[in-house]
Amino acid sequence: MPCRIAVDAMGGDHAPGAIVRGAAEAVTQESDIELFLVGDEERVRAELPPLNGLGERVHVVHASEAITMDEHPIEALRRKKNSSLVRLARLAADGEVDAVVSAGNTGAFAAACQLKMRVLPGISRPGIAVTIPTYYGPFVLCDAGANIHAKPHHLYEYAVMASLYAERLLGVESPRVALLSIGEESLKGTELVLQAHALLKADDSIKFVGNLEGRDLFNNVCDVAVCDGFVGNIVLKLAEGLAEGLFQMLASEMEECPEPGAAAGFEDVLTRLRGRHDYSEYGGAPLLGVDGTCIICHGHSNERAIHNAVLTAKRFRQLGFNEGIVSRLHPQR
Repeated sequence: MPCRIAVDAMGGDHAPGAIVRGAAEAVTQESDIELFLVGDEERVRAELPPLNGLGERVHVVHASEAITMDEHPIEALRRKKNSSLVRLARLAADGEVDAVVSAGNTGAFAAACQLKMRVLPGISRPGIAVTIPTYYGPFVLCDAGANIHAKPHHLYEYAVMASLYAERLLGVESPRVALLSIGEESLKGTELVLQAHALLKADDSIKFVGNLEGRDLFNNVCDVAVCDGFVGNIVLKLAEGLAEGLFQMLASEMEECPEPGAAAGFEDVLTRLRGRHDYSEYGGAPLLGVDGTCIICHGHSNERAIHNAVLTAKRFRQLGFNEGIVSRLHPQR
């Protein structure tokens, strides 16, 4: 059976054009994807590229409203009942699609999925798991912004879910889990960190390596870094901004290089590095803990990012990841 994936055509800085084209490209590449584009039907159809006979696998679901990036998530969901985000989550909740993808308002998307799709047994609050590349390979940061008022048991749940994600989707055997804090010592950190540390240390099924300082995030100390959504979102955006700033400085230095040959060679290296650290390669980040497959994309997502996000949604669904979480937290089921 095809994997039915719904995409928010109106979400993101480059919607609907880049969103529609990127999602459609995934359909042309994968024969077992059935696509549902949710948004203003007239605008969506205007952006659809030629599908070369694949039109029967692409559907447009009309939504007369769209939630913008600067709107308050909960208030927007209440006011805009026919928004693309609400329709998206409802499709998943009603079992009409297997996965949902959006580059729109993250808070609204996460809230809509949690309210409509509900959470998995044993999970109290979902978390966003972002894959961050490093010289040694990627690590998973959770939570990256879904829950800024976290409690100790939320961080424990993030550790369980993100470990399974690193294992099944990234191929990391026995993932090392660390708790982001202000020092390596177990007695350092806020009350949230101290209590979460005790919970993680008490579970032998988690390969807990202790506290992790921010400077060691990229030093191959862990495969999973756990924190609350406020800290995680700051870390994520700091890393993105720092990487972009470094690439800009390197490019500027290359332009002033007195030896054209050397500059040309370095430009190839810079291109490869930028490709390895490009968020569009990973497409999107899963909202772990919801009863379904929900992929959250960067607001700046281009066609390539959306294309990869759709493929990520398909893979996430096919791996039976949620069943693994439930089995892990409720082995008697």
